[in-house]
Amino acid sequence: MKFVTRIVLGVFAVCVAAAVSAQDLTGTLKKIKDTGAITIGYRESSIPFSYLDDKQQPVGYAMDLCMKIVDAVKADLKMPNLKVSLQPVTSSNRIPLLQNGTIDLECGSTTNSVERQKQVAFGPTYFVINVTAAVKKSSGIKSLVDLNGKTISTTAGTTSVPLLRQYDKTKNADIKSIDAKDHAESFLLLTQDRTSAFVMDDILLAGLIANSANPGDYMILTNESLRTEPYSMMLRKDDPQFKAVVDKTIGDVMKSGEIDKIYSKWFTSPIPPKGVNINFPETPAIKEAFKNPNDKGVQ
Repeated sequence: MKFVTRIVLGVFAVCVAAAVSAQDLTGTLKKIKDTGAITIGYRESSIPFSYLDDKQQPVGYAMDLCMKIVDAVKADLKMPNLKVSLQPVTSSNRIPLLQNGTIDLECGSTTNSVERQKQVAFGPTYFVINVTAAVKKSSGIKSLVDLNGKTISTTAGTTSVPLLRQYDKTKNADIKSIDAKDHAESFLLLTQDRTSAFVMDDILLAGLIANSANPGDYMILTNESLRTEPYSMMLRKDDPQFKAVVDKTIGDVMKSGEIDKIYSKWFTSPIPPKGVNINFPETPAIKEAFKNPNDKGVQ
């Protein structure tokens, strides 16, 4: 009888411990534990961060990093069979879908800004955008100051031209601009020599160059930046337990050097579906972000 009692009490103790453990969980981790699932928000065309491959499966640099977090959650919650759901999001609905619980983590090309931090939280910076210019190698343009007297293209509705006007080295320069309807048209103006430069985010410039007919004809002015913007994954605000998992997981990937392999896979190697190499080596700002993981937002 005593032996049976000990067994019953032992089982009861285990059940109590499990219940306490579950009660200790809060926020996203509790939601995941309770539902047995985690939902990842992805972008359908943010190459090479988060996009659909030829099999219509979400892939990319941000997706690889987010799956590291999924693995960490599985281990921490002892849920090896955790269901992973994938939910497409857009630039306009990604924050609302995160806030209302439709997704638990957004993995794309989202800028971490101080303004957005009022609504959501971010993991460590995993990419740094520099607003600069793409030019033809034959133009002789080596720096932004060389744009004096030239005509540039940019995309309507962006901050590229105002940033260029504010840049100390070009404040008094005579620079004309043509505002195109989209990035493709802005780049076309450069390819047709109707402008001398296309001013935009460096990674977008790299993608356009890589997919152009003659990638070797162009170069990006990587030695200067009109503005720097950090990218990272988004998670719900005021969720310290889940943020701790995100920060530790991505921080460990960065500090171990594994981040360099993942970066190389997506930015300096052929990527699906066309096998194009964006050829975008780590910039000093990106290397610094990997060296000292942080979630600081741009003003």
